[in-house]
Amino acid sequence: MKDGHIELDGNIPHLGIEVDESALAKIRGDGMNEKRVKVAVLGLGIMGSGMAGQLIAKGFDVAVWNRDRAKAQPLGHAGARIAASPAKAADGADFVVAMVADDDASRRVWLSEEGAFAGMRAGAIAVDCSTLSVEWVHTLSAAAAERGIDFIDAPVTGTKPQAAAGTLRFFAGGDPAVLAKSEGLFLAMGTELIRLGPVGNGAMLKLINNFLCGVQVASLAEALVMIERCGLDVQQAVGALAAGAPGSPLVKMLAGRMLARDYRPNFVPALMAKDLRYASVAFAEQGIALATADAARARFEAVAADFPDADMAAVIEPIRAIRGPSR
Repeated sequence: MKDGHIELDGNIPHLGIEVDESALAKIRGDGMNEKRVKVAVLGLGIMGSGMAGQLIAKGFDVAVWNRDRAKAQPLGHAGARIAASPAKAADGADFVVAMVADDDASRRVWLSEEGAFAGMRAGAIAVDCSTLSVEWVHTLSAAAAERGIDFIDAPVTGTKPQAAAGTLRFFAGGDPAVLAKSEGLFLAMGTELIRLGPVGNGAMLKLINNFLCGVQVASLAEALVMIERCGLDVQQAVGALAAGAPGSPLVKMLAGRMLARDYRPNFVPALMAKDLRYASVAFAEQGIALATADAARARFEAVAADFPDADMAAVIEPIRAIRGPSR
């Protein structure tokens, strides 16, 4: 093991590539004038802070807002304008990007009295990169349309390292012309804009993605506790699993973190529990009961109560705490 990762014969594919330095010029070429493109970023947690940092580095005129203003200070020092409300951040912006925790936070940041829609001009583009319910995304898109604002739902794949490095991938739903106009914005924060069709499709694929990830992580935690208890050589057993069919990039990364008890947060368990809850609702509407998601969600809810600020890898700890049978 090295730095909390299992060392294997094969390398995990590197996700980072050089971001196209012409991202800003591309947006201008799609209809913007030669002024600096103005972007407001709402929500400066683990993900939003990295995304805002990339936009500043790429030459965008960035305004930021966060409920806890102290989290905005480093970006202010880097050149962002710190706004007192989402509406003030959005005032005059060409694009407004939100990255918040859930439907309730999204509702507040866009639709409250001082929400972003109150400050946006008609013709501006609203982008929500949060992991949200499909139902809320459709409601939010309709609210934007009533105000003459274009809307894209574009949740991301990747966590803290990818946000900081500008190597996120975006699952985007929206009008093709609006997506084309916005491509340079996305490529300033990531490496790929995956166009999935109309609004709501981005949210749907993200919930499917996180359903698969959440079940994998909970299953991995249970498997590792079994390996620790049953007398197998832990390093040998985990290495064998990681090199075989179960060895997804997620398993390879989190197995090392679980064994090293490295729970510095990239993605907190409460958010995974929320994503699994939203996924269960979306699947149920299509007649599919997510029994595995419900079981995994119980694991993440348990760890969120005791380790609220830890990484989701800490899902293993409540399982470790369950005493095995006496021998």
